[in-house]
Amino acid sequence: MATFLSRLGRLAFRRRGVTLLLWLLIFGGVGFAASSAPAPPADTFSMPGTESQEAFDLLTEKFPDASADGASARVVVRAPEGTKITTPVQRTKVERLVAELGTSSPQVVGVADPYKTPEISISKDGTTAYMVVTYKVPAMEVGDKAHDALDAATERAREAGLTVEAGGDAVKIEQAMGGTGEQIGILVSAFVLVLTFGSMIAAGMPLITALIGVGIGISGITALGSTLGLSGTTSTLAMMIGLAVGIDYALFIVSRFRAERAEGRTPEEAAGRAVGTAGSAVVFAGLTVIVALAGLAVVDIPMLTKMGLAAAGTVAVAVLVAITLVPALLGLAPVKVMARKGRLQYAVKPLSERKQRRAAKQAAKLAKKTKPNLGSRWASYVLRHPVAVLLVGVIGLGTVAVPAASLELGLPGEGQMSTETTQRKAYDLLSQSFGPGFNGPLMITVQAKDAKAAGDQVGEALKGTDGVASVSPATANKAGDTAILTLIPTTGPTEKKTEELVRELRDTAGDLERGTASRILVTGQTAMFIDFSQTLDDALLPYLGLVVGLAFLLLMVVFRSVLVPLKAALGFLISVAAALGAVVAVFQWGWLADVFGIDAPGPIMSTMPIFMIGVVFGLAMDYEVFLVSRMRESYAHGARPAEAVVDGFRYGGRVVSAAAVIMMSVFSGFIMEDNDFVKMIGFALAIAVLFDAFIVRMAIVPALFALLGKSAWWLPKWLDRILPRVDVEGEKLGRAQAAPPSHRERTLVG
Repeated sequence: MATFLSRLGRLAFRRRGVTLLLWLLIFGGVGFAASSAPAPPADTFSMPGTESQEAFDLLTEKFPDASADGASARVVVRAPEGTKITTPVQRTKVERLVAELGTSSPQVVGVADPYKTPEISISKDGTTAYMVVTYKVPAMEVGDKAHDALDAATERAREAGLTVEAGGDAVKIEQAMGGTGEQIGILVSAFVLVLTFGSMIAAGMPLITALIGVGIGISGITALGSTLGLSGTTSTLAMMIGLAVGIDYALFIVSRFRAERAEGRTPEEAAGRAVGTAGSAVVFAGLTVIVALAGLAVVDIPMLTKMGLAAAGTVAVAVLVAITLVPALLGLAPVKVMARKGRLQYAVKPLSERKQRRAAKQAAKLAKKTKPNLGSRWASYVLRHPVAVLLVGVIGLGTVAVPAASLELGLPGEGQMSTETTQRKAYDLLSQSFGPGFNGPLMITVQAKDAKAAGDQVGEALKGTDGVASVSPATANKAGDTAILTLIPTTGPTEKKTEELVRELRDTAGDLERGTASRILVTGQTAMFIDFSQTLDDALLPYLGLVVGLAFLLLMVVFRSVLVPLKAALGFLISVAAALGAVVAVFQWGWLADVFGIDAPGPIMSTMPIFMIGVVFGLAMDYEVFLVSRMRESYAHGARPAEAVVDGFRYGGRVVSAAAVIMMSVFSGFIMEDNDFVKMIGFALAIAVLFDAFIVRMAIVPALFALLGKSAWWLPKWLDRILPRVDVEGEKLGRAQAAPPSHRERTLVG
């Protein structure tokens, strides 16, 4: 692989104009396709094989009119303090609002007048009422004029003295999806790159190539969004991951190019070796991320599969950009990419006598800087105190991981939105006036020959169940073989007691089915979310096993060792557990909630742990490969195990640290987003990178190497014969290429 990639890097370096033009054409073509594509669909949940999904499918078949995909808005009105919504004055105001909503937009089908069904739509204390506005188009097709008309009607009602808020999928979401977070991450990344390279050109290359890669990836998702059902949230997550890995992959190749040039190689040779060595590690690391993200398909949740595949596609683009576009850009500035200090010795044109003397002085100064750098000094310290460092790292991460034992999974709703949004205000008004369970009703479907009678019998039986606030009368379809009952719990949709109620209802359904000769299913959005969370919870450990097993096998092939991949996998598990513990403490328990802008701590979003495992697995393998491959390269050339560890940190420690800081800055920028899922993912990935890069890879890994010694690289002979050989370190490349050129050749060519 190293030989092939080296040839590819040299080709891109020589044909830099053509390579750059091809990528610009791809960028423009995909961008044009995205600009002319239909709007992406809204986030949807589908749970094949679950009871709630089976019931939804049944309702679509038996109640085609009721299960239409038109959007709806639930407008909640409350009378001024000291009055009731049923007084003539307030009723006039509400009826005026109903009339305005009904004629506000041609997309509106109708508005349910609360005074026609007061037992359902008006609170018992008479202060609050709600009306449902039904639209004839799905939520994503509700136009700006319809949104503006809804806002204008509710605002006029507020001016009349009513408290009016609106929820539902037809209400415009004010949350910004992306923008500020990426900008902050890019600014911090630029600062870190400048400090790392000491060159604006070198710092700019990873940023430019990462933005091009992310632009192509996100544009591709947008272009295929309506066809493949890829939502806006999918694009945001792909952007987050693609930007981070895109910067890091380019950073590794640019850094290796500079190191090869410092060893005296010509620009083209340096580009070839950089892509052959660091590029091999990039390809391997990228493949691990892609496989982990694509592996989300085994969970069998369509939404999660799409998110994983979209993000995997963006990572694939980042890898291709790193191994082709980056060497092409290096060909445009082979000298300016070097640090300003000592740049003269890499001049392409012949130097004047005065500049030659300056170059000689700069080279002499650089030659004196052979003393250990920060990375090698840290590695030496760990080698002297391996047990202490290992205990501090493991015990520290173990302590942070403790809250993960209390992990509760759930899915977000309007109750988790910002308290400043009208959706959250409407949610709170309904909870206060109609009870917390009103925002999470359960739907009971009953199939029988006489569905109406069987449904009423089931409803009477369920009314006595603990946790049930009310059960509506059964409503049968036209054929009379299926009936629907709406059950209101006494607790909110995300509370543990509601989940227990759903399980109890399903457990008792068997006895009711025998007594009423019917088939009973429990569904509704709340039940769907509970099933969704349970499915993900059940899949968490199998998916984790798949990822860890994959990591072990891939690293064993790369490093020709049993213990190196074993400790890498264990380190990954520790960092993931600690990251989950931190997420639970902040987002579920509410620690530092004000700092991170969390209005309503609650269950962790069901998709977050599995998605985080897939992403962090790839990132952990990035650091493991780039750091340990340098150690193995030194060990393979005759260095003692301890010397190999120091060499690995001398050459790779600074780059891996910079890469980790960049990853953290990109992910941390998304903590500022209003969308709770994006905020949570950003925090989880940032804290996971912190733990994995700086505690596991920088402390625990060298401590284990110190304790294991030569046995760290042990591999049974029979296994060595079976395993395929993947030259990630570029050993074959080193033997194939000639020795470094003379100083005279460097001056004339490089």
